Amino acid sequence: MNDMEYPLPPASFEVLTTSLKMQAEMQLGLIYFGEEKDRPEPDLRLARHSIDMLAMLEEKTKGNLSTEDQRLLENSLTELRFRYVQALEKSNREHAEAPVIEAGSEDLHSGDEASKSAGQAG
Repeated sequence: MNDMEYPLPPASFEVLTTSLKMQAEMQLGLIYFGEEKDRPEPDLRLARHSIDMLAMLEEKTKGNLSTEDQRLLENSLTELRFRYVQALEKSNREHAEAPVIEAGSEDLHSGDEASKSAGQAG
């Protein structure tokens, strides 16, 4: 085995569930490898998609899983949904606290979203 090869986990329902869970946790910003100053913003849209994928997996496998696999899936979904709501609320608070730019301000230029929506509203 050379340096580029490493053992892979077995192809199992547990590995699939854990992989999707970890993907969602990274998208929510819960897991990050690197310096804190370089931490990306959570991608709530992608996180929601990953959570929805797990929910679809739960629905499609209903009645066909071992008790252990069912618990892993249910617990993963419960935790991720809770964390998603927390991240969404935090994002909403941060956007609500963002400074509002006055329409007459020189910082507001014609190409930004505020002026486009203001022009459409009138």
